[in-house]
Amino acid sequence: MKRLLASLVLVFAFCGASAGQESRVDQILDRLLHANAHRDHVMVVAHRGSWWKDGEIVEAENSIASIERSVSLGVEMVELDVQKTADGRFVMLHDETLDRTTSCKGPVVEKTLAELGACRLVVEGTGRQTSETVPTLEQVYDAVRGRILLNIDIKLGVEELAEVVRIARGMGIDRQIVTKARTGKPAEIEAAKATLRRIEADAVFMPILDDRDVTGIEQIRATYEAFRPEAIEVLNRWPAGAPLTADGGLNFAPEAKALAVAHDTHLWVNTLFQGAKANLAGGRGDPLAVGPGATDDGWGFWVRAGATMLQTDEPEALVAYLQSIGARKPYE
Repeated sequence: MKRLLASLVLVFAFCGASAGQESRVDQILDRLLHANAHRDHVMVVAHRGSWWKDGEIVEAENSIASIERSVSLGVEMVELDVQKTADGRFVMLHDETLDRTTSCKGPVVEKTLAELGACRLVVEGTGRQTSETVPTLEQVYDAVRGRILLNIDIKLGVEELAEVVRIARGMGIDRQIVTKARTGKPAEIEAAKATLRRIEADAVFMPILDDRDVTGIEQIRATYEAFRPEAIEVLNRWPAGAPLTADGGLNFAPEAKALAVAHDTHLWVNTLFQGAKANLAGGRGDPLAVGPGATDDGWGFWVRAGATMLQTDEPEALVAYLQSIGARKPYE
């Protein structure tokens, strides 16, 4: 898949160059598909869109507004969540219920798309309702078209990825889509491979390696060999009160990083503002980097460790930090 995608990027870039321009998406894809050539640049992924600022929620998550803010900040990718309605439509929502993020209550799977039209997205913790309803997958595809990459976090079975990508292909934006699934266990590898065999499109697939599942380098090697991935999402879990990770865990061990270089693969870390219980960055996440007492022991640690993609709830601050340390290279 890596070779095919790289060829397509060259085709698009050549066509753009012949018209006197190369699109922003072409340039982002070039950096995504050629990790080794761009290890001096850290790509930024806005988790559920850009909805946090300086430790406070300022937009509705998984909203069109959060996509627009992400584009304006210059980040490379937004990560959004996918659920399904009672009538089988894909919509962008993190939770199984509507309670936290909309003006409605109850499971999303019990509502038709038409019924969701009465539900307004809310800015969590503020009580403020927005003018937006829960966006459909198609509306989000239109919003990102030609502007930014989209990472799909599907809250359904991995087998649903094929349909999500089929819709993207039908709308002509499959090359902007990054899908993902867990691959730390042999059964997960086989399930992901079975799904990928059904995907006849140019979307990128990113394995997820959770350090709860990975106990040895051979498990990591199995994922690299099975998928030859453009990126691997690494989860470094941090129990409340535990010491901050000193080395990034097994996925950042020298032998594991050598595999990333050998396969031209990005290492992606989630630094999210999710609190200690769900911290996925070994304690070195957004809370260390933003607010009183902020240090570079969060984002800076992962940059020094070799991460070249950071998913954050604080994209504006992260972009500024990376620029300040020379870890963002301008796009043309």
